[in-house]
Amino acid sequence: MTTDAAYPLRTDPDPDPGAEPGPPGPAELCRAVARRFTALVDGGTLRLPLPGSGRTRERFRHLADLGREDLCVARLAEGHTDAVAIRHELGGPAVRPGERWGVWAAHPPGPGVHAHRDGAAWRLTGVKPYCSGAQTCTHALVTADSDDGRRLFAVRVAGPAVAPVPGTWQAVGMAGSDSLDVRFSDAPAEPVGDVDGYVRRPGFQHGGLGVAACWLGGARAVAATLFAESGRHPLDPHAAAHLGEVDVLLHAAGTVLEQAADAVDDDPCDHGGGARLRSLRVRALVERVCTDVLHHVGRATGAGPLCRDAAHARAVADLGVYLRQHHAERSTEELARLLTETQERP
Repeated sequence: MTTDAAYPLRTDPDPDPGAEPGPPGPAELCRAVARRFTALVDGGTLRLPLPGSGRTRERFRHLADLGREDLCVARLAEGHTDAVAIRHELGGPAVRPGERWGVWAAHPPGPGVHAHRDGAAWRLTGVKPYCSGAQTCTHALVTADSDDGRRLFAVRVAGPAVAPVPGTWQAVGMAGSDSLDVRFSDAPAEPVGDVDGYVRRPGFQHGGLGVAACWLGGARAVAATLFAESGRHPLDPHAAAHLGEVDVLLHAAGTVLEQAADAVDDDPCDHGGGARLRSLRVRALVERVCTDVLHHVGRATGAGPLCRDAAHARAVADLGVYLRQHHAERSTEELARLLTETQERP
């Protein structure tokens, strides 16, 4: 049996004052993302065109740009802009200046959050996971199960009734998104829309495309390392082939997102019934493109950027985690079922 004496404590020398600082830790990342998100909200930068307003390309382009800048910032920004669109679509007061909104709608296995009536009012009790911006948002749209079905509620994030649960976000990728669990303890809530109104509305599908735009921006950030390397020196044939593949993939995904934006503008209320099919196709394609970009850039650049470029390493880790918001084979199985039912073909 080994003993502690066999493994003496390591004594590191004092850090070199001239050495490069190490990458920021999770708490520092969360603070930096919160500052940037707050500045975007307060500066009016996140007043984006609504989906279906005739300027959906502009909306997606802005979300993709934020994803290229920082996927954690984009995650919070996308939630805020989606909350604005949801409130516009389902009715209710507009988001006021200075308010920072999240959309907390994850429903993994577990007890979740339950909504109950308190006279004419509603209250929420339970734990909601994956609440991005848990310590930064001032308000959130929260899905909860009630006796008559699943509903959406607006909640003010303040006081002991709405409390982030420390230690519940251990991710390396997307660490700065501050996606803690949040505990609701008889928290006052305002219903938004009818039972299942959150998922039945056309904007639910349009919002999913906005998330894909953020993913694409993250892939562009990862690819930027390879493009930058090609500008510093000629690539060998293998790396050059990967660069060509990356360019084709990013161009294709960008084109498909633009076409989807135009389709949303042409039929914002989904009278033609194609929004779900479009969302499934586009999200699956963009997820595949992002996954392939990670593969090609990694093969072309090797371990160097992952080990020596903190920004690139974080972009890779962030994208890998954010992509798992996609439901993968569950979504493509649903796509196949819809194709069978509608008999629609490419």
